[in-house]
Amino acid sequence: MERRGFLKKIGLGTAVVGSAGAMSIPAFSKEKVAAAPFKMDFAPHFGMFKNHAPGGFVDELKFMADQGFRSLEDNGMLGRSIADQELIAKTMSDLGMRMGVFVVDGGDNWKVSLTTGKQEFLDKFLETCRKSVEVAKRVNAKWMTVVPGYFERNLPIGVQTGNVIEALKRGAEIFEPHGLTMVLEPLSDNPDLFLRHADQSYMICKAVGSPACKILYDIYHMQRNEGNLIATMDKTWSEIAYIQIGDNPGRKEPTTGEINYANVFQWIQNKGFTGILGMEHGNAKPGKEGELALIDAYRKVDIK
Repeated sequence: MERRGFLKKIGLGTAVVGSAGAMSIPAFSKEKVAAAPFKMDFAPHFGMFKNHAPGGFVDELKFMADQGFRSLEDNGMLGRSIADQELIAKTMSDLGMRMGVFVVDGGDNWKVSLTTGKQEFLDKFLETCRKSVEVAKRVNAKWMTVVPGYFERNLPIGVQTGNVIEALKRGAEIFEPHGLTMVLEPLSDNPDLFLRHADQSYMICKAVGSPACKILYDIYHMQRNEGNLIATMDKTWSEIAYIQIGDNPGRKEPTTGEINYANVFQWIQNKGFTGILGMEHGNAKPGKEGELALIDAYRKVDIK
């Protein structure tokens, strides 16, 4: 994406230029001017602005806040040290940012599957849920991503679905007393994954019947698996608690692919969504230029 006169904007010393191309003076400027907050609550992740903020968690969180981002998501939070978790939480509190999802990671790259009904996998899942409660409290998180795992080819699909529902009911019993929500994410990474569609996720959430079990609607994955984004979200809206972003093809920032994110975000806003939209994608261009282009892209598609 072109930088659209970025150097000119710096020379003018303005924090916001136009309704579509708003951008703050970047953090490397001698006189930082914080950008206006994004209207949609977009959540970057660590590493997304590493060239502008190479000093670690605190540096990058401050840069995010200066650019108008109000939240963070960190898939790997569960695996961080307690000291790092506490540092991240304190910095976010000081900056007025809120925490998005982290992954309830049971290990083994999704192959430890709840579809099997095996006690060892259920026990591991529940153990990880309990650990996730403690981490969520420490970092002020409310949502945790859950992926049921792979298909069990030797079982009928109905039995697999039943096994997943029963496991998630047990997980919901752990999260619900704490006001926490596990969000189920249908994925497109490979055809061996059990959870792939929004209506399938909707059915499972309805069967679990708990406010602690909802859908994470990742727009990138759903565009790849089924498309028809707005109509599909509308049908499953009551169970959607969290949204993630990525354009297709390429899984980069909005405006780099085929998805009309300006329309999608306006529809989400019109639904009254006040949750977080996680920026779970890469940068289309490398270096500082790519990071500035990413920020500019989000300014273009943010609701007006």
